Amino acid sequence: MKRNNYISWDEYFMGVAKLSSMRSKDDSSQVGACIVNEKNRIIGIGYNGFPVGCDDDDFPWEREGAFLDTKYPYVVHAEPNAILNSSVSLDGSRMYVTLFPCNECAKLIIQSGIREVIFLEDKYLGTDADLAAKRLFKAAGVKYRRLENYNIEVSIR
Repeated sequence: MKRNNYISWDEYFMGVAKLSSMRSKDDSSQVGACIVNEKNRIIGIGYNGFPVGCDDDDFPWEREGAFLDTKYPYVVHAEPNAILNSSVSLDGSRMYVTLFPCNECAKLIIQSGIREVIFLEDKYLGTDADLAAKRLFKAAGVKYRRLENYNIEVSIR
């Protein structure tokens, strides 16, 4: 008899994004992203962290202070990391991301050919970056939706 309580594709790919977020060393915000093609095959994964070759101990993780003494000018977001970690065309793909993208990431998502963004949290709702990202997505025809009722715990410990 076929099992009926298996997880959906949305739950599966968001689980991959959540698992990826667990690689982030950022103490305040762990974000993961998973890009999937039309055949439900994973074609890119990323999480937020410093660029390759930049030692995590040589750069600040602070959220407040002088700009150059915070993480903000140095951290690469999960979305561009997932895009850069892909070696195939992203045209028509979907991105699952644990946090709604900022306006800078929205531009990269649009340029890469991703057509839909599925997200878990929207903690910056109503901020300028959020409003700009949504305006860009609307203008470019990129759909976005919150994954409702997601309650799968990803735990490896």
